[in-house]
Amino acid sequence: MWRLPGARAALRVIRTALEKLSPAEAQSQTAAGAMERAVVRCVPSEPKLSLSFALADGSHKNMQRDQSEPLGRVLSRIATNALKGHAKAAAAKKSRKSRPNASGGAACSGPGPEPAVACEPVVKLYYREEAVAEDVLNVDAWQDGAVLQIGDVKYKVERNPPAFTELQLPRYIMAGFPVCPKLSLEFGDPASSLFRWYKEAKPGAAEPEVGVPSSLSSSSPSSSWTETEVEERVYTPSNADIGLRLKLHCTPGDGQRFGPSRELESVCVVEAGPGTCTFDHRHLYTKKVTEDALIRTVSYNILADTYAQTEFSRTVLYPYCAPYALELDYRQNLIQKELTGYNADVICLQEVDRAVFSDSLVPALEAFGLEGVFRIKQHEGLATFYRKSKFSLLSQHDISFYEALESDPLHKELLEKLVLYPSAQEKVLQRSSVLQVSVLQSTKDSSKRICVANTHLYWHPKECSGAIATHRNLHLPGSSDSPASAFWSSCDYRRSLALPPTLECSGRISAHCKLRLPGLRHSPASASLVAGTTGARHLAQLVFCIS
Repeated sequence: MWRLPGARAALRVIRTALEKLSPAEAQSQTAAGAMERAVVRCVPSEPKLSLSFALADGSHKNMQRDQSEPLGRVLSRIATNALKGHAKAAAAKKSRKSRPNASGGAACSGPGPEPAVACEPVVKLYYREEAVAEDVLNVDAWQDGAVLQIGDVKYKVERNPPAFTELQLPRYIMAGFPVCPKLSLEFGDPASSLFRWYKEAKPGAAEPEVGVPSSLSSSSPSSSWTETEVEERVYTPSNADIGLRLKLHCTPGDGQRFGPSRELESVCVVEAGPGTCTFDHRHLYTKKVTEDALIRTVSYNILADTYAQTEFSRTVLYPYCAPYALELDYRQNLIQKELTGYNADVICLQEVDRAVFSDSLVPALEAFGLEGVFRIKQHEGLATFYRKSKFSLLSQHDISFYEALESDPLHKELLEKLVLYPSAQEKVLQRSSVLQVSVLQSTKDSSKRICVANTHLYWHPKECSGAIATHRNLHLPGSSDSPASAFWSSCDYRRSLALPPTLECSGRISAHCKLRLPGLRHSPASASLVAGTTGARHLAQLVFCIS
């Protein structure tokens, strides 16, 4: 573990220095100066702690012990495990010596005394060079910086170091599209972690480049890896990477120290991309994040996979789309690249599958500085992302339309009129449509807040066309004043996945409302609703008034 200022630069210096050493020199230096690592995970809310370390025989031990258990019991168990490991290693060595040689005789080292029976090694835990008493409870004994000694081997105890709890690469990778690994950290921060990307050497290529650590130069006898010189979380493969697999080596950090490194390889090779996309031209106007005084917003219906894979979608809605273009893995690459290229401050998404939100959108947009919230409807839901450098989430309110219509007295008049049309009433009350309301607070000025409302109104090609307009009162929880009045309209033109420019949707999405925000008892805050969706080509006019 390192505790150095400028940790990222320090690690690079250490890594470069080690790479310049010969394998023998590096091994000798490691043996002489560095201790082994014993990782302890101890969370106050959990009854047990975990202890992980490698014994001298190469076996790895993972122990789960009660935090309230005396230290002596753990040390005794470690000694027993070490003795078993020693006996197992000795038996394997004896077996190799007694194995017949190539001529048929037994390989023998000659007469001599039998090896002495091993005894349990001395196991002690030291903190600040003093032995920790065996009656001290585990929760207090295993402190960061303590030293565990097992026989002649010493281990430096690292309590709750940064660690990856989840690390995964996408199942489908295309040239020209960013690869955003899904990762979750404990006791760490992605921004303080280190990443280095490698690509598979082409068949028949020369040996790996000089400077590549031996631990990464080959993961199997048939593959070798070369550095890409990319040391960021996101890697965008080029056409030169087509047909090759990728490898990511990452070290979790928290700004002061680093935890155990991990590496993973892609299960697939890099595929050829579709070439220039229509959104590439729009990205020319959104190359940078807006200034603090401005807000860039995006609203997008990304088409839930549960709808894209139906026979109706393939034969009626999108008959011109090749089957692969409707596959989720393929579409996720396009969606990620398009959304990240807009450098938006607020993104409102509709028809979002739960798995797509957690496995695809969150990793991709988080890597570009965005954080999101999700609200499930029935088979899919709504997602709102906001730029963390500009906003923090103050509160979140989800409103079910049919529940509000039936239970809120504010809508009594509307419900009475709807009763006159039984068919319409039945369809409205069957809808699972919701309004996702996120109240955001400026990180630069806490007195400035913005209310973003995201919704997806029901649309069916056989039952509805054109514009859908509605009016309702919006009453946020915690507001004791008069309800907010809101109006929004939506045009849903989700009839294609990639319309040509001459047919692109120009539906206007705009709304304005007066909202009583939680905790505000004076004049209402002015805000706009991000409402409705426009499918594949989405030109939305969104107005935000911050007060």
